Amino acid sequence: MASTEGLVPITRAFLASYYDKHPFTPLSADVSRLSSEIRSMASDLLTHRPPMQGESDLINEADQQPPHKIDENLWKNREYIEEAIYLLESSNWPEVLKQQSAHDSVEFAITLGQMKDKLHLTLQALESFQIKNAEHVFNTVMTYLPQDFRGTLLRQQRERSERNKQAEVDTLIDSGGSIRDRYALLWKQQMDRRKQLAQLGSATGVYKTLVKYLVGVPQVLLDFTRTINDNDGPMEEQRHRYGPPLYSLTTMILSILLFLSLSWTRYDAKKLKREQIVILEQAVDVYTMELERFLTFISEVFANAPFFISAEVAGALEARKNDDYKEISVPAGKTYEVLLAVDAINSYIAWDFSLVQGKINMDIGFSLEFVSPTGEKTPMLPYHRYECDQGNFCTLMTGSYKLIWDNTYSTFFKKVLRYKIDCIPPVTESMQSD
Repeated sequence: MASTEGLVPITRAFLASYYDKHPFTPLSADVSRLSSEIRSMASDLLTHRPPMQGESDLINEADQQPPHKIDENLWKNREYIEEAIYLLESSNWPEVLKQQSAHDSVEFAITLGQMKDKLHLTLQALESFQIKNAEHVFNTVMTYLPQDFRGTLLRQQRERSERNKQAEVDTLIDSGGSIRDRYALLWKQQMDRRKQLAQLGSATGVYKTLVKYLVGVPQVLLDFTRTINDNDGPMEEQRHRYGPPLYSLTTMILSILLFLSLSWTRYDAKKLKREQIVILEQAVDVYTMELERFLTFISEVFANAPFFISAEVAGALEARKNDDYKEISVPAGKTYEVLLAVDAINSYIAWDFSLVQGKINMDIGFSLEFVSPTGEKTPMLPYHRYECDQGNFCTLMTGSYKLIWDNTYSTFFKKVLRYKIDCIPPVTESMQSD
């Protein structure tokens, strides 16, 4: 078991002491100024023609305060950027704009194309940040898990879950779902990830079948994963420090999107004026520059934030507790076998073994076979010789499985085998907690 000496409960006050050293330079005053001007331009369009079908939701959203969560605001920024890029595609311009005189059309096309390209680069930066941050959090958690099949199974569960989530998104897109529909699904999936992180801390729901395998994980880590996103939990300090500038940027891109959307549906009666294009271009410039600055800053803060005490300080790299392991001497010319009963298909037979003594480069044979009720043996994993090995096998049938360590090829030397094995029931996608 990893030493817990030096572990500190990760509280809001603990994070505050870190965030004090990393203040965010305030946003440019142009963010507030241009957001107000863009919103005023959008309101002017509504005085000439009331909201049309499908516009009310966007208008209502622009009238509300941004959500009080860092990650939800990041997803909202992605959604609004992608919607704006869609409207700035020349194929989606209003017909009247497409048919303008050559001089105006060329000038507008260049300006709108430049805005689209800037937003696209910012969208890529935002997507990259989210991917890297998710990997960082998951990998940090994994460093505190015992380095055996428990960690492997949790990693496999995550990979399988992410594949299923991507399949959901692909199905929605193939069925003609809108950008808004897709991001509603993406946010739901993000909330599912949050729930799974909390479940890891309490070993419920999707992790219920792994509860007994969490023995050995520092309690402070489990507590953190369970409470990290509570309303007054550790992340509330992050929202307090870095939320306001991000919320302002969310408001800004939503104002830009609202103005573009209203302009395109009213372009036949009220064409864009040159001064409006100038303000819109300035707003896109300021928004993309400030959001990318925020992402660069917050990436550095997140990468070094003491959400989890380092493995070195906590002593997590010390030798694991031996209680879970057994030791057996396998005489020269003999085998050692363990029979496991498997009650459900897609269960995992997991093992971790090594040789504790003997000459350098000594090894032992290892294989896995299925034993039918009649005693017929079917090889599941081929024979191979190892000094040590850690792995798992997903079963295709219920019944008896035999793990075999083979020292028959040795004439003189016994092998002292240190091993841990178990049969782990299938891990399902169920999110229900008990």
